[in-house]
Amino acid sequence: MTLKLVGISGTVTGSKTAIIVKRVLDQVKKNHPSIDVELLDLKTVDLPFCDGRDPLTYSGDAKRVIDQLASADFFVVGTPIFRASLTGALKNLFDLVPDDVFRGKVMGLVANGGTYQHYLVVENQVKPIAGYFRCYTAPSVVYAHGGHFNAANEITDPQIAKRLDDLAEEIVMMQTGIKALAAN
Repeated sequence: MTLKLVGISGTVTGSKTAIIVKRVLDQVKKNHPSIDVELLDLKTVDLPFCDGRDPLTYSGDAKRVIDQLASADFFVVGTPIFRASLTGALKNLFDLVPDDVFRGKVMGLVANGGTYQHYLVVENQVKPIAGYFRCYTAPSVVYAHGGHFNAANEITDPQIAKRLDDLAEEIVMMQTGIKALAAN
């Protein structure tokens, strides 16, 4: 059975978040070609605001996104940090998806922002949401500051590039290990 990794770029603006998420996906695909990888870029879908209804009653992009996430074995989730918080678009996605979609699956976390202090948002806001979903979060979190990119939005900091590549290996190792344990 093939594993499926879905990367989520949790913003409807900018491009740096998708770039760092895609770096992880590309590294997984390069080193583990049997793993299916998909990018869910929230800029490309039209999701309604969560209104509390049963997630299974959604249609259109919302249903497609819920189905895409439900079929994934593990995730890499990215968000820019705006005003010391994850994006409303990513929070809305988390609100739309049934609780069990992430349960027992690995989630790697990446973020980007304008100040070095914003890396704490992942620890203080995103990880607790992942905990609510009862998923396994990778210990390594990668936070990229605007200074880690050049004017063409390419990652220029070799340490950030290496940490993203290492995160790719970490989430594969964790998910394959969990899957092996569950098979026994």
